[in-house]
Amino acid sequence: MLGFLKIIVFFAACLLLIVCSGCSSSNRFHIRNLAKTDIDEVSEIHMQQVRFLLKNLTEKLYKKNPAELKKNEYQTLESRLTQIFSCPPGKNIAELENKEGADSILLGFEPEYKGDRVFAMMYGLYTMIHTSYNSKCELYIPDSLNEQSLYNSARNIEIFIWRLNTRLKEDGHPLILTNSLDGDVKNLSYERIFGKLISLQDTMALIVASKTDRIIKEVVLFTGMAFLPIGL
Repeated sequence: MLGFLKIIVFFAACLLLIVCSGCSSSNRFHIRNLAKTDIDEVSEIHMQQVRFLLKNLTEKLYKKNPAELKKNEYQTLESRLTQIFSCPPGKNIAELENKEGADSILLGFEPEYKGDRVFAMMYGLYTMIHTSYNSKCELYIPDSLNEQSLYNSARNIEIFIWRLNTRLKEDGHPLILTNSLDGDVKNLSYERIFGKLISLQDTMALIVASKTDRIIKEVVLFTGMAFLPIGL
C-alpha cells in the first residue's frame, strides 16, 4: 500500500511540473505563488498601491518645491524616486544622517536642516509604511502581519499631514508647499492621495485583524502628537 501511495505522489508531482512548465508568462504563474495565501496576495496589492501613491505624492512635492531637489546637484527626480522607493529600501544614507522611518520624517521638519526636505520626509514615510509590512517586499505563508502596526502607520500618515500643514518658516510661509489656490478653486490633490493612503492602511489592518481575531487598539490623535511605534 505504501508503495502504491508513493507512485501516486510521484505522478502527481510530475503532473504539477508539466502544468507549471506549460503555463505561459501571460497568466503570470510562478511556483513561488504556491507558497502564498490569499491574504498575502491582497497585502502585496496594497503594498504596490501604497508605493504608487507615494511616488505620485513625491513627484507632486518636488514639482511644488523645486528648490529642495536642487539642494543636491547630483540628483534628478528620477534618481530620487529610485533611491527612495527601492525594495528593500536603502540603509544608512549619510545625507539623512542614517535615519529612516519617523526619525527621517522629523529630520525633514527640523528648521535648521539644510538638506533636501522632500527626500527626508518621503523616504521616512515610505520606510515607515514598509516596516508595517514586516519590512518585506513579498509575503509568503509563514509571514504574519501585525494589525496594530498597520493601524499605527495610518495614524502616522495623519500626524505627518498635520505637521506638513502647520510647520512654517521664520517668514511665516509653509516649510513645504502642498495645496494651492487655482483661481478660486483649492487644489486638493494632496488630500486625495493622503486619503487613499490612509484608507489602504486602515483596510489592511482590518483584514489582518479579522484573520488573526485580534483587537486593534484605537488611538485618539491630538495636536503635536508624536509618531506611533511600528514593528515593535
